[in-house]
Amino acid sequence: MFPPIYEVCAANSEVKAALGTPVRLYPFGEAPHGVALPYAVWQTLGGSPENYLKQRPDIDQFSLQVDVYATSATAARNVARALRNAIEPVAYITRWNGEDRDQETKNYRVSFDVDWWVQR
Repeated sequence: MFPPIYEVCAANSEVKAALGTPVRLYPFGEAPHGVALPYAVWQTLGGSPENYLKQRPDIDQFSLQVDVYATSATAARNVARALRNAIEPVAYITRWNGEDRDQETKNYRVSFDVDWWVQR
């Protein structure tokens, strides 16, 4: 019922090297106050079950947004690359949402969308 993004990313050595252990990848698009940089957040944008007329759905599709925050553009891009490498073998990256810098915190952000199909 939920995409296994944390489990997949936390099992990846490149992600662990980039985001520490435990991996600083947080749901609902929200990180804890004062968390160390870099970190990433994810949130579900939408999705649907694969409905059939004669049986219950056997798979759910989720659309996610992943945002990476870091103190430099290079660090943000490196984390995004590590997450991409962990996610692509099991899900589809569907959009690069761009890069920006937060006016208040001055942190750099890289954002992308993922479509994830989860067997029930």
